[in-house]
Amino acid sequence: MKIIEGVAEMRRLSSSLRREDKTVVLVPTMGYLHAGHSELLRRGRALGDALVLSLFVNPAQFGPSEDFSAYPRDLPRDLKVAEENGVDAVFTPGAQDIYPQGYGTYVTVEGLSEKLCGQARPGHFMGVATVVLKLFNIVMPHKALFGRKDYQQLLVIKKMAGDLNLAIEIIGVDTVREADGLPLSSRNSYLSPKERKAASVIPLSLREAAEAFRGGLKDSRAIIDKVKKIIEKEPVCRVEYVKVTDPETLGDVESAVEGSLLSVAVRVGRARLIDNATL
Repeated sequence: MKIIEGVAEMRRLSSSLRREDKTVVLVPTMGYLHAGHSELLRRGRALGDALVLSLFVNPAQFGPSEDFSAYPRDLPRDLKVAEENGVDAVFTPGAQDIYPQGYGTYVTVEGLSEKLCGQARPGHFMGVATVVLKLFNIVMPHKALFGRKDYQQLLVIKKMAGDLNLAIEIIGVDTVREADGLPLSSRNSYLSPKERKAASVIPLSLREAAEAFRGGLKDSRAIIDKVKKIIEKEPVCRVEYVKVTDPETLGDVESAVEGSLLSVAVRVGRARLIDNATL
C-alpha cells in the first residue's frame, strides 16, 4: 500500500494506472474511519483494479462556528483500516496542497445545495463540491463511492458530475448502522454514553414513520409530526429539521408517495447527526 502526500505524485500514479487500462476507484473521506467506510472500501475493492482512499479534513466545508479543529483524526488507525481492506494507495494531502495561498475558485451546485442541511450550513456544499472536484482532477478515478447516509451530498456530487460532463461513475452505498440503528458516523465519537443512548430515537423515529406510511399515513405534515414527537421525548435531542421531499430535487412534498425521502437533522449535545429513509 502506497501512502502519497503530494498532488503531483498522486497524479503520476493515476496516469500510469490509466495508461495500463486499469480501472481506478476512489473513496473520498475525512478520515477517522469506521465500519461504514470499510463497507465503501470493500465495495470499491470489488469494482476496479486500483483502489484509492483519500484522507483529508476539508476546511472549506466547515462554517466559522463548526468543529473543524475538533474533528476527530487518527491517521495510524486509518492506515491500518485501509490496509485491511485492500487499499492500493492512500492520498493524504495537506491543506496547502488543496488550497494554496491565494486560492479563490469554488464550485456551487445550485438547486440542491440550498435545501435541507444547506439551510443551516450555508456554504457547506460549496466546500464539498469544490474538494470533491479537486480530488477527481487529481486522482482521475473511473468510479467514486459515497455513503447514502449523506444523501444530499450524494445528490450534489452526482449533479456536479453530470453538469460538468465528468467521465466518472458516482456510486451510492447503503448506510451502515449500529445495532440500535444509529448510522455510523465519525461525529458519534462526540456523544457521551447518555447522549449515545438518547440518539437511538433518531433511527427509531424513521422506522416508526416508515411503518405508519406503509399503514396508510401519507400526509407529510403528519409524518413529520410523528417523527418530531418521538425524537423530542429525549430532552438532549434538539430537532433541527424533519422533511419529506422528492428524492431527486429535495423539494418538499405535501403528500408522501412510494420513494419519497424522509430526512432528519438532530443536535445531540455537541454532535449534529443526520439520517434518512426512503418511504
